[in-house]
Amino acid sequence: MIGYRFFKYKEDPGKTPFDKLLNLFKEILVYTSGDVKEALDWMNQIDRDHKITDNSYGMGNFIEDLKAKGFIKENPVNGEFDISSKMEQTIRKSALEEIFGKLKKSGKGNHNTNYTGIGDETSADQRNYIFGDDLSQIAMTETLKNAHGLLTGDDKILSEEDLVVNEKEYRTQTSTVLMIDISHSMILYGEDRITPAKKVAMALAELIKTKYPKDTLDIIVFGNDAWQIDVKDLPYLKVGPYHTNTVAGLQLAQDILRRRKNQNKQIFMITDGKPSCLKEGAGYYMNSFGLDRKIVNKTLNEAAICRRLKIQITTFMIAKDPYLQAFVEEFTQTNNGKAFYTSLKGLGEYIFQDFENNKRKKI
Repeated sequence: MIGYRFFKYKEDPGKTPFDKLLNLFKEILVYTSGDVKEALDWMNQIDRDHKITDNSYGMGNFIEDLKAKGFIKENPVNGEFDISSKMEQTIRKSALEEIFGKLKKSGKGNHNTNYTGIGDETSADQRNYIFGDDLSQIAMTETLKNAHGLLTGDDKILSEEDLVVNEKEYRTQTSTVLMIDISHSMILYGEDRITPAKKVAMALAELIKTKYPKDTLDIIVFGNDAWQIDVKDLPYLKVGPYHTNTVAGLQLAQDILRRRKNQNKQIFMITDGKPSCLKEGAGYYMNSFGLDRKIVNKTLNEAAICRRLKIQITTFMIAKDPYLQAFVEEFTQTNNGKAFYTSLKGLGEYIFQDFENNKRKKI
């Protein structure tokens, strides 16, 4: 048996003291929901306990560099520090790399398909000209070969039958609604589920914005009710004294997607998997104990409606409770969608279940 081999830890020589502290600061900011003062208090406490700085570069230097590099800014109203848009994007990029790894750059803005047609990139395929084709697609070399009489000096006129065009790859665009559960159950029993939920949300948002910028992305949060937020608000999300009205979230997502012109529509839902609330008239029907069948059935009805509307739901399940996973499985099967299951400690590792293709694997 080979076993493990241990070596002395060597720090990355390419990282400056600022870069090392910045990585920790970004991580803490997610836990503090973007509260710079609280995050810096944590940093100072960690420095006192574990000596993460030295005499050559201290916390004061780090704060000055944060300001100079545009990561934090002073609030003119109360004089406290807030994170900048640059820091918001940096946090989203870090979440993307942590969860999905560093993606290779590709053609931005579209999703590849197995079909040819109207698209942005020319493929290796060629075909005869069809009335209405863009003239910029004409393959001049092949066209002139067909019209060989022009090259030999014979009395020949270029005809439509001689024209050959370069085929283009057909690509699709997608409208996505990202749903985030901010119910109180996301922090119950000493388990912090909202922090990994925010990381997944920021990673997905950054993935769509950078890799598919022509797609549309709308973000909603759901507790007792559901409402829209902006991408820039993701680091600041906090749970409320809310139950989980998954039905309201799905109905709002459907309303948003109905207004989108893209044919391809999808919902990404990040949740701990436990619907516990319904809106009834001016009030609410709530039950936090177990899975209330009345609430579950309403939720499954919305999953079925999305399926009929050809809106696929991908659920990111931030919990490993067996009865909650059983509900997510039933919900995903009803929608014919996809589900990722992860524990709080294994954020980068998911169990992926695809009911559409009947596949299940660990990633």
